[in-house]
Amino acid sequence: MNAVQKPRRNTWQREAVRGALSETEGFVSAQALHAHLRDGGSTIGLATVYRALADLATDGAADALQQDGEALYRACTTGEHHHHLICRTCGLTVEIQADPVEEWARSTAAAHGFTDASHVVDVFGQCAACTRRAAAQRDA
Repeated sequence: MNAVQKPRRNTWQREAVRGALSETEGFVSAQALHAHLRDGGSTIGLATVYRALADLATDGAADALQQDGEALYRACTTGEHHHHLICRTCGLTVEIQADPVEEWARSTAAAHGFTDASHVVDVFGQCAACTRRAAAQRDA
């Protein structure tokens, strides 16, 4: 947290979103998480879910990515800067370290006079299990 950012209040709504997110497998949209909360009897509003997810992502408690123009979130397991391999079929997500990407981002930013640069790298593909399933369906 930087010096000008105020600490966030820990509200019941934020804790409800954090809890629901930690129970969810893989990445989930704010709408899907909201529906899950409402199905469980919560009175939380959709706008509050959006704000809580954005705050959790900013604070490093949630991973966020854009897929097909929609923000998706999942509980962050490391809390440290990392990247993802994401199966576009089943959603399996693997956190990876990518030292060459880190060096490329630093040097590219510096070459253009940028400082304090940040980046997000998500690599989408098909996991081994989904690849095997697809091959078995083609062969059948």
